[in-house]
Amino acid sequence: MSGTKVAIIGSGNIGTDLMIKVLRGSRHLEMGALVGIDPHSDGLARAARLGVRTTHEGVDGLIGLPGFAEIEIVFDATSAKAHQANAARLLPLGKRLIDLTPAAIGPYVVPAVNLEDHLDAPDVNMVTCGGQATIPIVSAVSRVAPVAYAEIVASIASKSAGPGTRANIDEFTETTSAAIEQVGGARRGKAIIVLNPAEPPLIMRDTVFCLVAAPDPAVREEIARSVEKMVADVAAYVPGYRLKQQVQITEVPADQPVGTLLAGGAAARPTHQVSVFLEVEGAAHYLPAYAGNLDIMTSAGLRVAERIAARKAGL
Repeated sequence: MSGTKVAIIGSGNIGTDLMIKVLRGSRHLEMGALVGIDPHSDGLARAARLGVRTTHEGVDGLIGLPGFAEIEIVFDATSAKAHQANAARLLPLGKRLIDLTPAAIGPYVVPAVNLEDHLDAPDVNMVTCGGQATIPIVSAVSRVAPVAYAEIVASIASKSAGPGTRANIDEFTETTSAAIEQVGGARRGKAIIVLNPAEPPLIMRDTVFCLVAAPDPAVREEIARSVEKMVADVAAYVPGYRLKQQVQITEVPADQPVGTLLAGGAAARPTHQVSVFLEVEGAAHYLPAYAGNLDIMTSAGLRVAERIAARKAGL
């Protein structure tokens, strides 16, 4: 039985890695086309060698390809601005879009947190690499105790930040901050990205800080268990996702001015800071292992498409 046909717009690192994932290990998906704008890109050349239909004429070329009508899901691995134009062309044609840019036209989706809530949305947004890595942790904490403030720092190798990432730094911080609140459940969220130029390149590292009111030791223990379970849930589709050390929960000193961080006031002054330190190692299907920031995006997008296709098949 053939799978649900998908196309990928963007023949750069993310799009090519996603194509390899579909070809190598997808249970329910079938590659329909890889789309680019550079006829000499490595991604398009690799796709052609693997027998995948290609076009270097962008979304117009995709629409004109033989078999376009059979393609049901389109991944967009371009840029926030390009996705706006691509969505305007493809949504009226009935295509389901999985947006791997920070455009945030459709609802934010983090598979381990809210995948089932948006399976019918025509255009879902995969937030950002930092969001995919850290929002599950914020959600895990907020399921146990209200999070007054959550701050995340995503540190990625400079070599893994391509033109699309660098062109969307502002969108990264805005989209991630909003999703920390809307999906993670924090009253207020803040996101920071660091491009680390170290040689050899370091794998993706993420730090999550949450301020909570948790004076009861039993609640703090439950928070730690919730975070550990969430890490396992994410690792089910991103095998290189892991804790760097045990969850740390420390008391907030009475003289620390945490009130300046809280928007609109909190029900109770935070008593503790939850600190979670993560790393994400890539699967090295196409990208280097240090590029966990790109791997978590392609893995999360693939998870969404697999679930959509599986539900269609009645599984």
